[in-house]
Amino acid sequence: MHELSVAESLLKIIKEEMAKHNVNKLIRVKIKYGQISAIVPEALQTAFQVLTADTPLEGAEIITEEVPLKARCRVCKREFTPDPDEFVVIYCPYCKAEFGHEIISGKELIIEEIEAE
Repeated sequence: MHELSVAESLLKIIKEEMAKHNVNKLIRVKIKYGQISAIVPEALQTAFQVLTADTPLEGAEIITEEVPLKARCRVCKREFTPDPDEFVVIYCPYCKAEFGHEIISGKELIIEEIEAE
């Protein structure tokens, strides 16, 4: 479960941001993760809860939002959202090119918002 190490990294960043803004009670954090980032939201939430137990961050809500995979065709340069059933070989829906497309979104892991007091 790599979500534990991901949650540790996220908490490190969150704590740094909270210190910068002189706040110590975390209310909620919103995380955006890419469709192909291999994040399991339930596992991330569980890891977050385990790591914040018995700390000042305990009880904070973690909200996750999946960012869909988007690509730009290597041939015709048009942007498209691949069919999730075809992630092994991604065909451009416009020119039918396969392989080598630029991934525009879907791999990210972003702290979108931190609410604290």
